[in-house]
Amino acid sequence: MTDRVDGVEPMEIGSLQVPLPILCAPMAGGPSTPALVAAVGAAGGLGWLPAGYLTPDALEDLVADLEQRSDRPYGVNLFLSGPEPDEGADRAVQAYIEELGGEAARYGVAPGAPRFTDERVAEKLDVLARHRPSIISFTFGDPGATIISRVHNELGVPVAVTVTSATEAGAAVASGADAVVVQGIEAGGHRGLWLDDPSEPDGGPRTTTADLVRTVVGAVDVPVIAAGGIADGATIGSLVALGAVGAQLGTAFLCCDEAGTSVPHRRALLEGLYADTVVTRAFSGRSARSLRNGFTERHPEAPARYPHVHHVTKPIRSAATAAGEADDINLWAGTSWRSVTAGPAAGLVARLAAELTAGS
Repeated sequence: MTDRVDGVEPMEIGSLQVPLPILCAPMAGGPSTPALVAAVGAAGGLGWLPAGYLTPDALEDLVADLEQRSDRPYGVNLFLSGPEPDEGADRAVQAYIEELGGEAARYGVAPGAPRFTDERVAEKLDVLARHRPSIISFTFGDPGATIISRVHNELGVPVAVTVTSATEAGAAVASGADAVVVQGIEAGGHRGLWLDDPSEPDGGPRTTTADLVRTVVGAVDVPVIAAGGIADGATIGSLVALGAVGAQLGTAFLCCDEAGTSVPHRRALLEGLYADTVVTRAFSGRSARSLRNGFTERHPEAPARYPHVHHVTKPIRSAATAAGEADDINLWAGTSWRSVTAGPAAGLVARLAAELTAGS
């Protein structure tokens, strides 16, 4: 592990200690690579490897790659499987498939087949038990006492759970969570809501990261990690002052050299191709914050059917990415996206740390 940084308290969660309270979010679908996680760890922060959408074998390959690159602490994030759809959900998804016909035809592809995704959490934990992650986190719900106890007993590491309210935080702690990642409305990508409410345009409450930290720190007695709209050391410092032990940044790392972010996604961020962000279900059927591109504008009423819509739109998104067309892909980005820069991850972590110490 890197030496302690002067003027900065290390982040501690159970057996995990990291020199800097700077975490790189687990960005599933490509951006978070073993190279990015390793680079953040080498710079004194904590990187998270995302296991969402992966098979256990694919996760094994990524973890092995990471452990060949680095001996630093790292985290792994697992998605929890959603519920199977009811008959009404099937009808809503079929209507959306018809709505997407023109988009698909433009790229010479057909919409994908909607299906339920079993995230195979138990099998992924089998994989992780053969390796040495320093912390495991879960997103999209409460993993429950049985799964958390398994992580404690078989891996011997702390568990963090993504939450978007004090109620969710309390339930996670009651199940045995050692920490909570509190995700504010500003965050890019999928909202960590345990229930994506179809009656709510944004899936649930629009609580800011700072307000959520204040509320949750007072409601639970485990470490709180802040996430959502964080782009500089001054903001990290302000959230630590509110009681967070660290800050998790995703969007800020999207254009790092080591990230697997696609070329059109990078271009949209760095060149400012779009004016703002929007919370949308158009790409996956789950509330997520993206740059407001043409696809989000054309499909504002996409059904709240995750992960079925994710599989339906995947051929369109893949074809658009291959064609370099940013207007038809999920451009996940938080509200701080305008500050994104290109360069090595080590440089970004160093800048954040310098800004943090300057304000302390």
